[in-house]
Amino acid sequence: MTLNVQTNVSLKAYNTFGVEVRARYFAEAFTDDDVREALSYSAGHDLPLMVIGGGSNLLLTQDVDALVLRMASRGTRITHEDCGGAIVEAEAGEPWHPFVLETLAQGLAGLENLSFIPGTVGAAPMQNIGAYGVELKDVFHSLIAMDRHNGELREFTLADCAFGYRDSVFKQQPNRWLILRVRFKLSFSASLHLDYGPVRQRLEEQGIKEPSPMHVSRAICAIRSEKLPDPATLGNAGSFFKNPLVPAEQFAFIKSAWPGVVGYPQADGQVKLAAGWLIEQAGWKGFREGDAGVHALQSLVLVNYGQASGKQLLALAQRIQSDILERFGVALEMEPNLY
Repeated sequence: MTLNVQTNVSLKAYNTFGVEVRARYFAEAFTDDDVREALSYSAGHDLPLMVIGGGSNLLLTQDVDALVLRMASRGTRITHEDCGGAIVEAEAGEPWHPFVLETLAQGLAGLENLSFIPGTVGAAPMQNIGAYGVELKDVFHSLIAMDRHNGELREFTLADCAFGYRDSVFKQQPNRWLILRVRFKLSFSASLHLDYGPVRQRLEEQGIKEPSPMHVSRAICAIRSEKLPDPATLGNAGSFFKNPLVPAEQFAFIKSAWPGVVGYPQADGQVKLAAGWLIEQAGWKGFREGDAGVHALQSLVLVNYGQASGKQLLALAQRIQSDILERFGVALEMEPNLY
């Protein structure tokens, strides 16, 4: 067996909240065979298998009585190329933002709006990551996943993944599929998305009249770094709550009482509310209790100022949920996976 299984391992370095919990067993998978060995080990020891990537979408509230498997496979390759673009494949353990920069350096457009998102390539399809008007599904080609039940590999097309807003078949069936590598359909000719958030304004302020994908990436990196704390210095998992979808009638009712409410009409007639606006209006922005708090510059971000436990952060999130439901009649859904 090549899989190196360790016991009683701290997971503080493996979750961006920096929460101190311990894993009963821990291993890293660098190959498909490592993953199969982990499946066999967990089954043989009657242990659950908990798979993690960069730990950037995770809130740990207790010690983990399982085999924690960190996906550490690395590598990228172009599987198909023509004059219009290329299909680029990346291993699940590839850090997301460096992978985005690598594709941009190759002259490939498509991932620039998804710059500076923490995490790994393998975790990205789980919740169909999105930012600044682009979602992963918009540039997705296919992926290879392992069936946890029998160790067999399956290729998933775009339709197979059932992508939705921060959702996918992999999130709906978390104990069935384990993503090994992902393929992206990227283009040598850019079709830029500039009208979501302050992206176009930031480029104009810089005097960039004909932006390239790299210009867009740098602008988004600057915007995100101003709004979101660096997990290396202040523990967080990025946006903690999803932007809720409400019926148009409910949005009109909220707007009658709160004229400044921020909402984005959707194709299906619903309206996507800005969860950060709701939380800020409720007075939670900058709130702190002990070492658990809400970031002073971005109300969507819960932060660990040092020694907060996962239970303390979860309790704060639940208080915010209750308050928003009472004030606005809107249920906020947490983005991070809880354990």
